[in-house]
Amino acid sequence: QVQLVESGGGLVQAGGSLRLSCAYSGRTFSMGWFRQAPGKEREFVAALNWAGDRTYYVDSVKGRFTISRDNAKNEVSLQMNSLKPEDTAVYYCAAKSGTDYYRSSEYDHWGQGTQVTVSS
Repeated sequence: QVQLVESGGGLVQAGGSLRLSCAYSGRTFSMGWFRQAPGKEREFVAALNWAGDRTYYVDSVKGRFTISRDNAKNEVSLQMNSLKPEDTAVYYCAAKSGTDYYRSSEYDHWGQGTQVTVSS
């Protein structure tokens, strides 16, 4: 079975940084991070392939967020710098089985989510 557990969320001031981690079990999937704010649809944030040599980002986080993985440790991370209040959301990691990195429907396994709150 596949299990994913996020950690690292919290409260930070605008301009600060947080690093989210996702520990997973099962085989090595392509992995992604999504986020959902109250009253908003879940949106794509970042993803990478199984080897970690191909990465994808939503335009709003390019240059600020970095996705990476360590397959030996079964861990995927999202380093978030220069955080903005609009980054406030519950962040989810997910394992992908489909072909489109940008669509949540292409991911079959999801973590429980971790809250990120950025104060202004």
